[in-house]
Amino acid sequence: MTTTSHAAEAMHRPARPVARVVNAFCALLTAWKNRRDFYRLGEMSDTELADIGLRRSDLSVVVDLPFVRDPTIYLGSVAEARRRESEASARLAS
Repeated sequence: MTTTSHAAEAMHRPARPVARVVNAFCALLTAWKNRRDFYRLGEMSDTELADIGLRRSDLSVVVDLPFVRDPTIYLGSVAEARRRESEASARLAS
């Protein structure tokens, strides 16, 4: 191994742990922002929640998720499933 390639390799090694710390921090920041947005949903009326495809009981389920889990992923999938069910019912009725 030449000195130049060894030096270049040594320079890149410390970046990996730094990248992991940065990625972990970014994930934590994203989780915090999404939790903050989730708590704002709790301030909405039942009618407003229904408009976006959610029920108050959906929010209760998310409260029990670990902090690092993104509540918006769960709530988005619930709302999407309800939208599909509603569209399917509308097609059958017509």
